[in-house]
Amino acid sequence: MSWEGGNYEDAIVISERLVREDLFTSIHIEKHEVESRDTKLGPEEITRDIPNVGEESLKDLDEDGIVYIGAEVQPGDILVGKITPKGETELTAEERLLRAIFGEKAREVKDSSLRLPHGERGKIVDVRVFSREAGDELLPGVNKLIRVSVAAKRKISVGDKMAGRHGNKGVVAKILPQEDMPFLPDGTPVDIILNPLGVPSRMNIGQILETHLGWALHEKSLATGRPMMAATAVFDGATEDQIRGELVAAGLPETGKTELRDGRTGQPFDHEITVGYIYMLKLHHLVEDKIHARSTGPYSLITQQPLGGKAQFGGQRFGEMEVWALEAYGAANILQELLTVKSDDVMGRVQTYEAIVKGEEIQPPGVPESFKVLIKELQSLGLNVEILNENEEEIHFAEDVSAYPLPDLGGINLAGFED
Repeated sequence: MSWEGGNYEDAIVISERLVREDLFTSIHIEKHEVESRDTKLGPEEITRDIPNVGEESLKDLDEDGIVYIGAEVQPGDILVGKITPKGETELTAEERLLRAIFGEKAREVKDSSLRLPHGERGKIVDVRVFSREAGDELLPGVNKLIRVSVAAKRKISVGDKMAGRHGNKGVVAKILPQEDMPFLPDGTPVDIILNPLGVPSRMNIGQILETHLGWALHEKSLATGRPMMAATAVFDGATEDQIRGELVAAGLPETGKTELRDGRTGQPFDHEITVGYIYMLKLHHLVEDKIHARSTGPYSLITQQPLGGKAQFGGQRFGEMEVWALEAYGAANILQELLTVKSDDVMGRVQTYEAIVKGEEIQPPGVPESFKVLIKELQSLGLNVEILNENEEEIHFAEDVSAYPLPDLGGINLAGFED
């Protein structure tokens, strides 16, 4: 049945009972590895003694710098502490003072610890340590390998993908309280509401027959006190007459339909509705793995535009058709912002961020880097392209991003260098 348009276009409405009773709850285990290698400057070290890391960040690590089993971890938490030697540089007066006070502790090492990636969370369920000393086979140059397993319990949520056994897939669009779900004459609320419009064009009638047969066998199981099963062969399955016979034998309407009442009002729906029991699966496409947002982050060195994809902590692509949609509404300022300060206007995005931080008015955007790349591309083809201002004087762009005078924004990378 359709439910207020909530299951239109293959969307699915489910009962809160499925969430509460963990009927579609899955456990996901992600494995993360870190290697300790020999480098030109000396071996890497697995340790709890990591430079510039507070005690709060180390609270779940043991004395070797490895996270405890059972620890609850969030994105960015250290799983394995590791330091890598880096080349000695000319020390400043402050660094020489620190070296004199702390000695070896202030030596030239960088923090290369294994951290939980953004978008993940869970509980540590296993830690394995492999080392040459213990006789484990490791790749050349690797002294130690540590594998950490993080388990997360995921309840079904809006945006998760589900499917039956007949290609009838859909996305959960709404989770209703159990008391608001339509209910049978005996008061039993339904668990899942699927839209009948998903059947005619796809002609997967098997899901309807499965619903009928499932209902008949469920009623028979209740009557006999033992589970009843049915198996139908691929090309020689249950016929319509057999399914009708099973429904009648179970004391159910031959049509496989019954009166349902609205859980919110108690009023019956206009028509009888097909109800029954079917197999439903939760698929691997979970909204928690796909949801992603960013404010600032890494930029491509060539185009100066944000990188793409969740794995690179990239931005969302605003494509041609999305631009047309905004153009149709005349949203010129939003479009200009998307094409400049939110993308590849290097100076503009720095100045915009600075203006927001200081509470000042945002200045008009400048020339995006993509325009400069186009000019360079044309020049590389042998075309003498020059940019002139209103006085017909040539405008020269900075050749290198590093030539821009960038203010200190507290470690936030807006300059366009990939992290």
